[in-house]
Amino acid sequence: MRIIAGAHKGCRLVTPGGSNTRPTSDRVKESLFSMLEGYGVVRAANVLDLFAGSGGLGLEALSRGAAEADFVDSAAASARAIEANARKMGVKHSVRIHTVDVITFLVGLRGRAGQPAGSVSGDPDRVFDLVFMDPPYPLGEDAVTQILAQLAGLLDPESIVVVERSARSAEPTMPAGLEVFRSKTFGETALHFIQLDEAPA
Repeated sequence: MRIIAGAHKGCRLVTPGGSNTRPTSDRVKESLFSMLEGYGVVRAANVLDLFAGSGGLGLEALSRGAAEADFVDSAAASARAIEANARKMGVKHSVRIHTVDVITFLVGLRGRAGQPAGSVSGDPDRVFDLVFMDPPYPLGEDAVTQILAQLAGLLDPESIVVVERSARSAEPTMPAGLEVFRSKTFGETALHFIQLDEAPA
């Protein structure tokens, strides 16, 4: 597994041991970032990488000009791999690693009335410009929808959430306030691009 473009192109990444992580293939990653760069969402972005594994997606974004990235994964092995990769790339100053369950992390970020609590950066108005969400395929659709509902209060109209699922899974059910604006399939992998729903209530 490697960084495929940007300032750290070719950098080989450490991956956690075991079979609990599912790195995104180079082919899928290249297509994904081509689309994201077309939307103008990568450069200078605040990135959130959920179920981060080795951190490949968030680190790819940093290589391509993102400003900073938060990585969330409950596995200690993933945290160690992300830290090693960030150090190897020389981007540790732009990285925060959270070894915690994704829902617990998101609930902790949200304040009352669904607004960000600001506990990540101390800025109560902070939003994430780009969110990667690559949960284990066995994770139920209800859980995916619950996570997306928590994310909605941490986005602005320009933010994009990318959910990676099995191509055999149904399109994720959107909670109120979010919509899928594009989906693309690559073999066994499906990518769903999500943003705030600006349709009138």
